[in-house]
Amino acid sequence: MIELVPTRNYERENFIKNIQAAFKKAVVEEYGDDGKEVIPREDVEKSFNEEGAETLNIVNNGKIVGGAVVKINRKTNYNELLLFYINVDCHSRGIGSAAWRTIERRYPETRIWETVTPYFEKRNIHFYVNKCGFHIVEFYNPHHKDPRFAEHEGEEDFPGGDYFFKFEKVMRK
Repeated sequence: MIELVPTRNYERENFIKNIQAAFKKAVVEEYGDDGKEVIPREDVEKSFNEEGAETLNIVNNGKIVGGAVVKINRKTNYNELLLFYINVDCHSRGIGSAAWRTIERRYPETRIWETVTPYFEKRNIHFYVNKCGFHIVEFYNPHHKDPRFAEHEGEEDFPGGDYFFKFEKVMRK
């Protein structure tokens, strides 16, 4: 049984460590381990503090097995999945799909969900498209940059550079 439990301030450190480990797994498989953080602490903390952000632990049978940060806009009901991860030792057990369905039930007024993932993350692309029903609606690249990351211009890039897919899932019109 999957539950979503608001992350308490003292649990945020574990959230950060676990999401870094989960994201690193995919990068290491694709590019090798260069020893760098894949998702910097500052980026995770920024997500925690976005307007409308809710940070949630994904709990299975009383154990934290992942987490999510959602950004909820109660005026438009166009909501964003800013961060989502399942602990590495819990992959391939259906927990991610069950957690996503639980998120959808938690926010029934949502009209559209939006998220992004790096182009090389085949596991994520499969998950969002084939398991969760999202559609790829945009491809960010050096010639069509994600406007939300303009402030990072010239900084060291996330592995895979500026190549990301944007996904949407229409819940209701």
